[in-house]
Amino acid sequence: MSKLHIFDMDGTLLRGSACLELSRHMGKLDAVSEIEERWSVGGVGHVEFYELCLPLWKGMSEADIDEVFAVTRWLDGVAAVWADIARRDEHSAVITLSPQFFADRLLSWGLGSAHGAVVHAGAVPDPELVMTPASKLGVAKELIQRYGLDEDDCVAYGDSSSDIPLFTLLRHTVAVNGTKSLREVAAISYDGSDLRGAYAAGRALLTRQPTSRQRGGR
Repeated sequence: MSKLHIFDMDGTLLRGSACLELSRHMGKLDAVSEIEERWSVGGVGHVEFYELCLPLWKGMSEADIDEVFAVTRWLDGVAAVWADIARRDEHSAVITLSPQFFADRLLSWGLGSAHGAVVHAGAVPDPELVMTPASKLGVAKELIQRYGLDEDDCVAYGDSSSDIPLFTLLRHTVAVNGTKSLREVAAISYDGSDLRGAYAAGRALLTRQPTSRQRGGR
């Protein structure tokens, strides 16, 4: 049977966040850093985050997005990991709270599918199209069903509290340079700058016999 590898993006595949990198390019880093800080402590909701950020990005072009993507500090080995997944006839997906238009650039590196917030610079966000931790979980369940898999055929890779719902659902989970709260619910943690190390840990989980801790739902 095939497998599904689900990756968060910000903090997991790249250092920092796509929104901050886009804002740096548009000369709005200080303003969006303040918004993101308020969001991180619950002072700003997911929809409100984009209501505040998107006007600051007005005028951002596809060329701007391409330039930011190219200079973003990605972990090493991202494309190599997705190539290995494809070689095994398995599936890879990114599910992120960040914009779909940024995550889509990862498809050119061999990613199977990208799922993010469907928003547009300068436009008012549709609340139904803004990704939340709960909707990330819904996308993961849909992918599992689409590929005819079950939960034990999946590995999730993430770094922060927004990944907790998915890490609670799945048994095979890797905290990548993770926060304390995520490490507490992850099956294993990886710290480093090469995604191949986290991926190796994830593959090992797929072949490991479940321990009592893993069976217990953490």
